[in-house]
Amino acid sequence: MQAPPQTPPRTRPDRVVGVDLTRGLAIAGMMAAHIVSARDTGVPLTLYELSEGRASAAFAVLAGVSLGLAHRRADERRARVAARVSILVRGLLIGLVGMLLVDLGTNIAVILPYYGLAFLAVLPVLWWPARRLLPLAAGWLLLAPFAAFALRRHLPPGPGDQPTLASLLHPLDLLPTLLVTGYYPVIGWTGYLLLGLAVSRRDLRDALTGVRLLAGGAALAAAAWIASALLLGPLGGRAAVGVLRGAVFYGTVPTQTWWWLAVRSPHSGTPPDLLHTSGCALAVLGLTLLLPHVVALALSPLAAFGGMPLTVYTAHVVAIALVPADGSTRPGVLLAAHVLAGCVLASAWRTFVGRGPLESVVRTLSLGAALAVAGPAPADRAPADTAPGDGAPGDPAARDVAPPG
Repeated sequence: MQAPPQTPPRTRPDRVVGVDLTRGLAIAGMMAAHIVSARDTGVPLTLYELSEGRASAAFAVLAGVSLGLAHRRADERRARVAARVSILVRGLLIGLVGMLLVDLGTNIAVILPYYGLAFLAVLPVLWWPARRLLPLAAGWLLLAPFAAFALRRHLPPGPGDQPTLASLLHPLDLLPTLLVTGYYPVIGWTGYLLLGLAVSRRDLRDALTGVRLLAGGAALAAAAWIASALLLGPLGGRAAVGVLRGAVFYGTVPTQTWWWLAVRSPHSGTPPDLLHTSGCALAVLGLTLLLPHVVALALSPLAAFGGMPLTVYTAHVVAIALVPADGSTRPGVLLAAHVLAGCVLASAWRTFVGRGPLESVVRTLSLGAALAVAGPAPADRAPADTAPGDGAPGDPAARDVAPPG
């Protein structure tokens, strides 16, 4: 079946721009976390502190939102089989891209191997309604860190080496790293995707949805922060875990005492961390959904930047590998160069080509696998074949990133 002819992005009224804007901000934040360090000062340090932990969490929540929007119209058995196969292949391909990026030898903790595996973790609940997804996500974000903590007591301490292609030869070592002990352990991060799936069930064009996400997200972030402060302060947790100022975590916390699960530090993977960063992601999404049309239009380069996340993220890591920082360039200038170059190039590509190049490759391969397993979709239906953030204006994917009606 032929796809509808492509139309320039500016003429497409049915794309939820706020989703792409939020993802663009998340990717820019991840770049800040990669380029700036806690030793810097001024604006770069502020961006680093705002982004650390929160940006990658928003990236994962948006993955769940986009998965839900892209595949919610698959209401036949064959369409759902095709969607599951497509997501399965897509997740594996994204994981392989991530392992190739790790092989470049940068100091970046590459999220993609974990991100791709998390896609597979949500397949069983991909079409659950919000009334079931929301409590599942809340319970997961709250309780999964306890399960991971118990498991890690019997495993080597993390994060260990990052997953590379060579790691595939040792799956019994790779899976515990990806699931429990690594930089972005899937056992906890699946909660972000579940939360995003729940959000995708709402009408993201309704201003009330934006208000609820903004207010509810801010309240959740603040509540998680306060709960951590109470647990570590008046309830005595700080005495058990020791001095926390300046502590750095790489996806998990030590397992000497359960009190470690009360900390809220970035990348600690504790309930306060997961819930706080989830709330921040929801609040930012709500804010971008509420932006006036003229402001969203002015930010269209950032939306294009966020609309091809695999390409932009990969290009960013490759650029750091090819031109590593040597100390002669100020971190703020280097960060601005990465973000601005990404926005300009992504905007031009979207205008003249459409879907991002890596997104196109992944889509073609995953669609081919889905068609091989489930056969072609009925002539009167568009296939559910979109990946998070890869919908190009004018194709079936772009239609499915907007609420019906």
